[in-house]
Amino acid sequence: MNIKEIIQASISTKEKLLADQTIHQRIEDASEAIVDCYKRDGKVLLCGNGGSAADAQHIAAEFSGRFYYDRPPLFAEALHVNTSYMTAVANDYSFDEVYARYVKAAGRKGDVLIGLSTSGNSGNVLKAMQAAKDIGMTVVAMTGEGGGKMKDIADILLNMPSSDTPRIQESHILVGHIICEWVERSIFPKDN
Repeated sequence: MNIKEIIQASISTKEKLLADQTIHQRIEDASEAIVDCYKRDGKVLLCGNGGSAADAQHIAAEFSGRFYYDRPPLFAEALHVNTSYMTAVANDYSFDEVYARYVKAAGRKGDVLIGLSTSGNSGNVLKAMQAAKDIGMTVVAMTGEGGGKMKDIADILLNMPSSDTPRIQESHILVGHIICEWVERSIFPKDN
């Protein structure tokens, strides 16, 4: 294992992200969709599996807690945090249904769903995205470079320029933080 090579691989992925004007516009589009959602008293729901679930929870906490400064909370929920619900639905229906069922219960037209999957092919996230589309929610997909099946469902595709899971996840958090800062500064502007 070469520590410097791993760090360089992460930097190289970020350099590709830095140079990609298309994804910059999509990040702006996703940020503005979330701002519009919150201005209409909507909510942001997030879902993913494994590390992507942790990233979903991290981003949700930045919205509902605070990012850079104290301000009113924004409604954001990572859909996996209720373990009793998750295990009941997985047991009674299937694991592929856990997020879709929650979206059907909590999602409303004009809300935003952010689905995270490094492959873009996670079955339960895909079903949640389709349920969100059916409701009239805006669907944002955070994936790896190919976008997987999620690219065909998403309204806004944020596909990171890598096929390496750790580099994709590192970029998801970077982009998530950019979106959180954009939203916070847009909704709660500060005088400096």
